[in-house]
Amino acid sequence: MEDLKHFMKDNYLKYASYVILDRAIPNIIDGLKPVQRRILFTLFRMHDGKLHKVANVAGQTMAFHPHGDAPITDALVNLANKDFLLDKQGNFGNIYTGDPAAASRYIETRLSALAIETMFNPDLTEMIASYDGRAQEPVYLPAKVPMLLMQGAEGIAVGMSTRILPHNFIELLEAQINILEGNEYILYPDFPTGGIMDASEYCKGKGRVKLRAKLDIVDTKTIVIREIPHGTTTESLIRSVDEAAKRGKIKIESISDYTADKVEIEIKLPRGQYASELQEALYGYTDCEVSLNSNIVVIVDNLPHEMTVNEILEENTTLLREFLQWELEIELDRLQEKIFQKTLEQIFIENRLYKKLETIKSYDKIHETVAASLKPFHKELLRVPTHEDRERLLNIPIRRISRFDLSKNEEEIATLGVRHGEVEKSLKNMKRFTINYIKGLIKKYKKEFPRRTQTQEIEQVDMRAIATKAVKVGFDPKSGFVGTKVKSETDFECTNFDKLLLLFKGGTYKVMNIPDKYYAHQNGKKVIYAGIADKETVFNVVYMDDKTNYCYAKRFIVKSFLLDKEYSFMESGMSLQYLSTEPTCTLEVVFIPKPKQKIAKILYEMDHVLVKGVSAKGIRVANRQVKKIKAVKRQSSATV
Repeated sequence: MEDLKHFMKDNYLKYASYVILDRAIPNIIDGLKPVQRRILFTLFRMHDGKLHKVANVAGQTMAFHPHGDAPITDALVNLANKDFLLDKQGNFGNIYTGDPAAASRYIETRLSALAIETMFNPDLTEMIASYDGRAQEPVYLPAKVPMLLMQGAEGIAVGMSTRILPHNFIELLEAQINILEGNEYILYPDFPTGGIMDASEYCKGKGRVKLRAKLDIVDTKTIVIREIPHGTTTESLIRSVDEAAKRGKIKIESISDYTADKVEIEIKLPRGQYASELQEALYGYTDCEVSLNSNIVVIVDNLPHEMTVNEILEENTTLLREFLQWELEIELDRLQEKIFQKTLEQIFIENRLYKKLETIKSYDKIHETVAASLKPFHKELLRVPTHEDRERLLNIPIRRISRFDLSKNEEEIATLGVRHGEVEKSLKNMKRFTINYIKGLIKKYKKEFPRRTQTQEIEQVDMRAIATKAVKVGFDPKSGFVGTKVKSETDFECTNFDKLLLLFKGGTYKVMNIPDKYYAHQNGKKVIYAGIADKETVFNVVYMDDKTNYCYAKRFIVKSFLLDKEYSFMESGMSLQYLSTEPTCTLEVVFIPKPKQKIAKILYEMDHVLVKGVSAKGIRVANRQVKKIKAVKRQSSATV
């Protein structure tokens, strides 16, 4: 048992470590998860300027990523839709509608110009063996842009998760210049879906942002949603609007989705509703307003770390400076080697040192002769020639020697010398060189990456103010019309989110949203009561059995219901005799005359009847047949 315990512990720790380091959490250096890095590395190996089938890319990536083609394809599509590193052709899905991409065999991709320029340099890339040892893959890519903050990232690992919100590429580059110059800077997220953002609770990547859809009031009866909050789709947004309408929180006539390359959701309003009034309700009750929390966890030196946006960008800026310095140092070494080789070749040909080798038969003696003949020229060279250098001289074809152009060679050496001086100058002032590099990226890509999300302070929606908006409902018992557009002496006030309760003479009732104008006397039914379904009003009812002429009394409250569904408040075969909502009422019950009948009528107190459920049966008023019932004392009642 103890062995099993240790076995489970060790293997679980290995599994947790693998998920954190190799699956879910991005690396701070290149901002990529392993599957994304492997996809980009595969595309770099395949790169020939042409588009490649995504199915082919996924297949070749499997040499480095042992998890099947489906997750690789999903990761590639997600990476392509961020519009930074990959060019795409075909249906890669729609970030606005949530529509999926076409099958991988139908869509194509390749590395973007930005990826080629900023993400790869084999001289700076540390390689390790792939999972099966058959190939080499990069530990990280030498990214010269803050890719982690540009793209954002989400991942769930064992015991931790990360959510890094995307930021604007150009603003990040400008902030890097401020870091190098020692100036203050502030960074706010920028989302590909646009929208309006309140970042007052977002501090250096900690906290949350509030996002709103961008609403366009076309006219008094039409609202068009032009941009949606990040994390939603047009489908989920429309669903939230429909649900809010069903709950009676908002009133709409129709909602239509015309989204293609850009978001366009059109909301039409019914009579009595106006676009300017509905705007706040859409923010309050639908996904037109959402909040996103930020939780930054990244891999630093093979360990997960919690960091701020500023710390990540400062680390990326330091790495950028180091990568640029390494590139300059490598270029400087190569320039020196080229100058050395060209100078050595010129000395060998111009001074006809090859002539001394014509009579020598021993190969070792040839090398000794060349070495000796070059000694007087060591001062002109950057270093002492090696055996490999002499071997290269001996391999120069006679044709090249005979056609050697001294002036052209000197010109090439001079050009290399000028570049050598420029590189040395840049190495002495890496800060200025790094700033100029960033400015070059800004100039080149500024038009491609404008800010999409507008920043402004968003006021908290006053839900109570929205819910208590007063409307007047008119009810005409004669015509049977009820609604906000009905003018009648009988009216009552309610809110635009209250429900209308209708009681019919036949003993049924139903609850509906407050209408503009509704004809309630439908299908031969007559409305005898219209009011608010407040789940508090007590109804006093007396009804008669048409067969026995016995009367029954009940008191009830309408507490539960489904909208527009009809319910009964008395049994079948009964006729309604009295309906009232007054708190206390006395009824005069007149009996049918019979021989030797001493009591012709009685007074009946309704408040003696217990309040029960609407489906409960009434109690018999008297053990005699009733002729009629009328109210003796009432304040606000309806007698049938």
